[in-house]
Amino acid sequence: MKQRVERHELKQRVQRYEEIGEALARHGLGFIVGIAGLERWVPLHHGLLGHEPRTTPYTNPDHLRTALEELGPTFIKLGQLLSTRPDLLPPEYQSELSKLQDDAPPVPGPTIRQLIRDELGASPEDLFAQFSAEPLASASIGQAHAATLRDGTPVVVKVRRPGIVPTIEADLDILQNLAARISRRWEAAADYNLIGMADEFAQTLRAELDYLQEGRNAERFAANFAADPGVHIPRVFWETTTSRVLTLERITGTKVNDPDALDAAGIDRRALARRAARTVVKMVFDDGFFHADPHPGNLFIEPGGRIGLIDFGMVGEITDKLGDQLGVLLTALTRSDPDRLVSALLDLSLTQSFVDRSQFRADLTRFIALYDGRQLGEIEIGPLIRQALGLCRTYHLQMPQEMAKLLKMVLMTEGMGVNLDPQFNLGEVLQPFAQQLILRRFSPQALARRMTAAGIDAVELAVELPEALRRIVAAVDTGGIEVHLRADELEPLVGRMERIGNRLVAGMITAAFIGGVGGLTAGDKERWGNWQSPLMGAGLGAASTLGAYLAWTSRRNKRPRP
Repeated sequence: MKQRVERHELKQRVQRYEEIGEALARHGLGFIVGIAGLERWVPLHHGLLGHEPRTTPYTNPDHLRTALEELGPTFIKLGQLLSTRPDLLPPEYQSELSKLQDDAPPVPGPTIRQLIRDELGASPEDLFAQFSAEPLASASIGQAHAATLRDGTPVVVKVRRPGIVPTIEADLDILQNLAARISRRWEAAADYNLIGMADEFAQTLRAELDYLQEGRNAERFAANFAADPGVHIPRVFWETTTSRVLTLERITGTKVNDPDALDAAGIDRRALARRAARTVVKMVFDDGFFHADPHPGNLFIEPGGRIGLIDFGMVGEITDKLGDQLGVLLTALTRSDPDRLVSALLDLSLTQSFVDRSQFRADLTRFIALYDGRQLGEIEIGPLIRQALGLCRTYHLQMPQEMAKLLKMVLMTEGMGVNLDPQFNLGEVLQPFAQQLILRRFSPQALARRMTAAGIDAVELAVELPEALRRIVAAVDTGGIEVHLRADELEPLVGRMERIGNRLVAGMITAAFIGGVGGLTAGDKERWGNWQSPLMGAGLGAASTLGAYLAWTSRRNKRPRP
């Protein structure tokens, strides 16, 4: 029996490889077939399309979108995710992939009722005062039904499609195998972290399959906007929620991309554009947790102008590290510093391919010159981001997924604002938030955190250095390395190493002192409360002393030597 099941699964897997290879070949994507090693599953007689004639020829983006649509839910989701990666794909591909429709034939009503009964232990008629078997929307992962609770609250019940998880899991396994195969067979794959991208996509899609996670996301947004009466996050009803069924308060109103209806409702579209943009920007700069898919279908304007937000399956999070990197980027842009911008972008990139720093710096200098002398509020953000991402694509710099989500979200927000108000400038909304982010980078807490991290790195280096030196000595002893140094060359090197060591020790001592002060005041406020100001003063004094010492040693380093 077990062997029969395994043979059946293997047959299905081979069949799926054939379907993928044939779809790609049929749409003129034979290059992908070749580098993915799918050619043995693709019959040679397949033509390009085999679909109804079109009055206009297919473009390459058309071919890719259509092939992904034919391959079903997993590949549609992959295309939708790629449409949010402006660091990887040029605008024409992003635009075409954003058209991917996640529509699917509805699951029959009796099947939905049985699934709810299996998950919640009762039929929809027993759980709700009203339940509509006709879905509001039907997508590849699940479908939504209107319902009413016993207390009269209107809700939306999202139900995951039966059997969709095994289908998606099999496709994810295939995609991860293909990513590994392409990385081995295609030399240019070194410019892209394909295996990491496949793993991230799998993680994102699995989270979207789990309605419990979406419910937790909704509650987190609700907590973040609890003090803002202008934003409405739907309530989650956990009594009728599982990983396969999600019950949310129903939000209705005017679509944000329907200007005529907004005008008819008496909504000030210019004010709405700024409120909606501030709502989205607050998620990033204040909360560090943002809605990664704020397209018009997910925003409703309720009577009175309150913004209702739905669909929390795709979110992004700004970690401390990513926040610091974003702060460095903004600092480099505001200071028109190409060297700092080069370092910041290279530090962000996930790929390890060689980059000609001098040429990259020259291109960034020309890029900065376009905006030099202008405040962020005077700059059109969309063109700035697109030009910067064009440079990243030229040099094969792949952004972290969260940064890519963030940039796409910013572009979508600007598009929404301009649609509401042609005079809208996202830079005006971004400027105060960006300034706060830059200032936070130099707060005592942020400085203490970075200095502590530097101290930990130094300790790790001290632990690892002896073994590294032993390997170097062993290589020298065996003739693996030849070193030619003159005595007059050695003395400056030793002196510089001594100064670096002194500065490193001073930094570690000061970081430890600041960390100790923070630990004392946070751990026992009753005992140390009266000493908080003197201790903080001592900590800042130590940091200032260290800064003066580092500046003095840096100046000494720059003095000409006799």
